[in-house]
Amino acid sequence: MSKDARYFAQQAGAQPQGSGSFFKWDAQDPIEILPGLLFQPILGERLMANFVSFEPNVVAPVHWHDEEQMSIVLEGEFEFEVGGEKQLCKRGDAVLIPPNVPHGARTYDSTCLELDIFNPPRHGLLELMGLIGPDGERLFPEGS
Repeated sequence: MSKDARYFAQQAGAQPQGSGSFFKWDAQDPIEILPGLLFQPILGERLMANFVSFEPNVVAPVHWHDEEQMSIVLEGEFEFEVGGEKQLCKRGDAVLIPPNVPHGARTYDSTCLELDIFNPPRHGLLELMGLIGPDGERLFPEGS
């Protein structure tokens, strides 16, 4: 079996778990986390993507969380720190952050647009979105 046939093969007996959704991430109202740091998250059942916009000279403080994270620079550049190591990241660069590893970022004279991907969805961001309480309890019933 060729590589493409293996990749696109259908799993026998698999059942759909939803209908799928389309999003226009940049049409939604951003969440301002700090002055000059804006989040525009998209939420799935077990995955979260968050488009993050940094203005120049903005610092996202070092922090850590239980969720695994990948950050991908889409435009501009920023300095990213992970596990005590700092690196200037530009378009096309990606950073993998295992659970509970300290990390943070900052811009200098330029802006940065980056995409954060979380598995499972980031608890702290779900709370900021008003979807769960501080204890993790859903604020809205399933399916609403």
